Amino acid sequence: MVLFDNHNHSQFSFDGGRTSVEASARAAVAAGLRGICFSDHCDHYVPPMKASFENLVPEYFDVAEQQAEISRVQSLIGDRLHILKGIEIGMYEECHEQIRKVLEENSFDQVLASVHYIEQTDPYYGGYYEGKEWRQAYGGYLETIYREMTWLRDFDIMGHYDYIVRYASYPVTSIRYRDFSDIFDEMFRFLIHEGKALEINTKSYEGHRGRLVELDHDVLLRYREMGGEIISLGSDSHEPSRVGAGFARHAALLKSLGFRWTAHYESRKLVQLPL
Repeated sequence: MVLFDNHNHSQFSFDGGRTSVEASARAAVAAGLRGICFSDHCDHYVPPMKASFENLVPEYFDVAEQQAEISRVQSLIGDRLHILKGIEIGMYEECHEQIRKVLEENSFDQVLASVHYIEQTDPYYGGYYEGKEWRQAYGGYLETIYREMTWLRDFDIMGHYDYIVRYASYPVTSIRYRDFSDIFDEMFRFLIHEGKALEINTKSYEGHRGRLVELDHDVLLRYREMGGEIISLGSDSHEPSRVGAGFARHAALLKSLGFRWTAHYESRKLVQLPL
């Protein structure tokens, strides 16, 4: 199998201090990957409750500096690895104008769209879950993703739809298709019509704070049943040791469920490679 890791962070992400473009690229070569994309964080909004913990300003990076470093490392690595220039754009309703400006003023290989912050909170710190039962919390997150991605449209990969489960304390450890079939169908219909990829984010399934998130296979089966074939694998790495983490297992799972390809984008054009 020829695999690309389409979701990685480097020193240009606010939380990427444990790695660098060069270190993660060399780790990708060692892991036998064919390609890696650096999709560094770009969130123009930081919840006040997070800022109080981390003293952060908006989490965006110098695109020109990042891309120059990627080009430098590509020249060192040569044809052993294809290194893509990406961005993880954090979708948030109050920041639509800034998001449009970043994407209009820069060129990327891949744009990964995600939701990190919701209702002026950061789920990582738990505030979003307060006063909500699990259906309300998980469903509200999916609805926010759908609303924001149908507004944005200018992206390639829909990132970590189950991010919200990682940091929850509910006994339900999966966003299951049967619980949210209507909103999943709407999301899939849009992604399929627009030619965009659904991400399997392997970081979600490695355990957080003693909690193991489960990937509901019915989500993937329904996506395929509706005609979805564009699947992206991303490790969401913030350190070299996690580049490509869980890829062999998840690639085998995809093949067992009837998928034939994994996807990435080069100069915003879809490339699919056989599993």
